[in-house]
Amino acid sequence: MTTTARSVTDQLSEGLRTALAAAGLPPLAECVWEVPREEAHGDYATNAALVLARAARRSPRQVAESIVGHFPALSAVGRLDVAGPGFINVTLAPDWCRAALPEILAAGAGYGAGEDGRGRRIRLEFVSANPTGPLVIVNARAAAVGDSLARLLRSQGYGVTAEYYVNDAGNQFLALARSFEARVRQALGEDAALPENGYPGEYLIDLARDYLKDHPQVTRESLEVIPAVDALRDKSWLDELGGWAVARIVEGQKKVLHDYGVDFDVWSSEQRDVRDRALPEQVLRELAARGLAYEQDGALWFRASQFGDEKDRVLRKSDGELTYFAVDVAYHHYRKFADAGRVVNLLGPDHHGYVTRMRAAMQALGHPADAFDVLIIQLVTLLREGQPVRMSKRRGEFVLMEELIEEVGRDAARFTFLTRRHDSPLEFDLVVATRQSAENPVYYVQYAHARIASLFKQAAAQGIAVPDRGSVDLAPLALPEELSLVKRLLQFPNLVAGAARALEPHRVAYWLQELAGQFHPYYKVNRVLGADRALTVARLALCAAVGQVVRNGLALLGVSAPESM
Repeated sequence: MTTTARSVTDQLSEGLRTALAAAGLPPLAECVWEVPREEAHGDYATNAALVLARAARRSPRQVAESIVGHFPALSAVGRLDVAGPGFINVTLAPDWCRAALPEILAAGAGYGAGEDGRGRRIRLEFVSANPTGPLVIVNARAAAVGDSLARLLRSQGYGVTAEYYVNDAGNQFLALARSFEARVRQALGEDAALPENGYPGEYLIDLARDYLKDHPQVTRESLEVIPAVDALRDKSWLDELGGWAVARIVEGQKKVLHDYGVDFDVWSSEQRDVRDRALPEQVLRELAARGLAYEQDGALWFRASQFGDEKDRVLRKSDGELTYFAVDVAYHHYRKFADAGRVVNLLGPDHHGYVTRMRAAMQALGHPADAFDVLIIQLVTLLREGQPVRMSKRRGEFVLMEELIEEVGRDAARFTFLTRRHDSPLEFDLVVATRQSAENPVYYVQYAHARIASLFKQAAAQGIAVPDRGSVDLAPLALPEELSLVKRLLQFPNLVAGAARALEPHRVAYWLQELAGQFHPYYKVNRVLGADRALTVARLALCAAVGQVVRNGLALLGVSAPESM
């Protein structure tokens, strides 16, 4: 029998099912165990009695007492209590908990891994910033959340395809091409004005210089044959300029993301992979065949309201032009779902309406209701010692992602973005993120790992030999705070599995801060190397397990675990 945290809840659930059968109570579809906020309420708790009370035709407390009375003897369980209106609280047996430490150490980097997603594939799209300029701070948040989520899902056995969708077609592409053309003309000495709703950032000035170096044949004279900015455009010329600019911008985005620890499996291009008219026309025919598309006022509409949307949606306009929605439906249906049973997109806060209509379309095309999901990444307010840092992409006064990494570092940036839920606005203080104190969450967690690494260096210098983990006598770990630490470590696999299921990587960051908050006071008060040999070795084993779990948790967030700070 293993003593990992996954087996804690597995054993408790099996014991609960046995108790229900023995007591003649109805079976429970799902056994849910939670870690109570207060230690006085035990180590795990379930509301099973409250859930079953109506079916059992008894009060929740009577059901709870019957469950406790028929609960089988388990080595993991030290005590069972009925609390409040009918909650069942479980306190783990100390000896059983201590016996888990060697297994945590034996599992090493694999501790926390699971099998829930084995055989299932997920297509995960995140960042996908328009290729109209460098990545900015909100893109950095999306990258931290998305990449950590990919790591979490992979740790649970899911096959994950991480995708970056390059929106290199449509009006924004045209605005970029026209803005870039103006910068090229300016670089050649021409008095060219930026187009209305263009992109004024100075990065296009630098790109224009690079373009002219790569294209010496482009001169002021050669451009005289091309109409002026406000006249009819030469499409092939704009496509060439825009394509060159997008390629360079995307190249820069890839480098910054790589430096941030994010590498995508797939870089999709709207122009290359989506704008094939055959795909959208095919999905229109499929919806029509299902009776879910109709003509009205010369346009083709999708019956989105039949699937929970507030109104029907246009697929093809009266002038024959396909809507972006139609193109996106085709791409999701024929490309994304081609190699995945579930699709998850991380999008900005201006996409709330998109979620309902796209989910409606996917259901209409036969995908399960939970097969398509969207996480909304809220905006970031950048501060410096509490004062806002101005940024405006439209005016070109934005804060670049690469500047953020240079100022605070990859680890601090990624961890800070994960200290709040993805759908909550975030205040990011640049000064706090570089402060070496408990106020800086990533420093506080990493320092726990560095302290433990330093401890083992001291032990080696003092000639203290740590015996094999399987032969360590752990009985000396009798302090309440030591048992509390062990119980915290036992929660880790369930925490990771739950974070993956909920698509919430911030749970891992929260939990690591709580673990560090337990370890630092324990380390300060209790001597490890100065105790007698038996206690020293037992405490070294405990510290080694804490260090291993901190390392594993930080790896899931794409954050390093330094051995010195």
